Amino acid sequence: MLKSLFITFMIAVVMIACKDKDDQPPGPTDKEGFIEVTGGRVWYKISGAGKTGIPLLVLHGGPGVPHDYLLSLEALTNERPVIFYDQLGCGNSDQPNDTTLWTVDRFVDELVAVRNELNIPQMHLLGQSWGTMLALEYLHGELPDGIVSLTLAAPYLNTQKWVADQQSLVLQLPQSIQDTIAKYEALGEYTADGYQEAMMIFYSKHVCRLDPWPEDLLTAMEKIGYGVYGYMWGPSEFTMTGTLKNADVTEYLTDLDMPVLYTCGEYDEATPATTEYYKNLTPGAEMHVFENASHEHHLESQKAFNQVLRDFLNRAEVAK
Repeated sequence: MLKSLFITFMIAVVMIACKDKDDQPPGPTDKEGFIEVTGGRVWYKISGAGKTGIPLLVLHGGPGVPHDYLLSLEALTNERPVIFYDQLGCGNSDQPNDTTLWTVDRFVDELVAVRNELNIPQMHLLGQSWGTMLALEYLHGELPDGIVSLTLAAPYLNTQKWVADQQSLVLQLPQSIQDTIAKYEALGEYTADGYQEAMMIFYSKHVCRLDPWPEDLLTAMEKIGYGVYGYMWGPSEFTMTGTLKNADVTEYLTDLDMPVLYTCGEYDEATPATTEYYKNLTPGAEMHVFENASHEHHLESQKAFNQVLRDFLNRAEVAK
């Protein structure tokens, strides 16, 4: 997602209605702060810090799209703390200009540092989009104790599968839009108005189908870490030029030994077919597809998503 993505949509900000009632504003038991990690400080927030339930730790997507678009998960704080943090390079965290920091291993070390600093012996773990790959790298590399459940929302677990799915989705666009995308990609002119307009047509179908986009999503767009997104991914969701080009964590799925929930939208970039493929590799995993929704199905079907997630977390606790 490029800077013009935010510029295009800021026009719609004045049209945004109040947040869904399922969202909960910060309360007196919320805690915020910063944690020192390699390369700088990362910002965190514990919503519902006074609750005694097993906390949910949330890993945002991107890389470089900060936590704000996931704040609808604060609805779960009537039962448990929900912990957000902005990965280094975006949002409220430090944004150093050092590409040597943009590695999967460093992001895993960052997650370890966050968990250690916040002293979370038991937790549910939720990753969204890139956050699902980060979660798998953490679980495989660190073999951590105390993971009660894992939720993989709009999963990105294999770059080649992701790219193939995006190419298939692009081919479903009108021919004129396909031609525009092909033209500017051949020229490498990703900031051209025509390319940006075609990109937004794709996003309106497969990233978020709400019109206008929700306020929390617009806020995340405003605070994107373009440096880390461009370096690790590329110029758009359907064009991959970055260091994650060979990323694949699917071999780790067979080793997962906690309850696992997969979610996706009917029109998701993380397609139902690919999500089901991952689900079938994962012992005992569950899967839920949200109708008429896409990559941001946790916003497009907010109340339904929160209920599916709430029920899953509670079942996982009974089973542990």
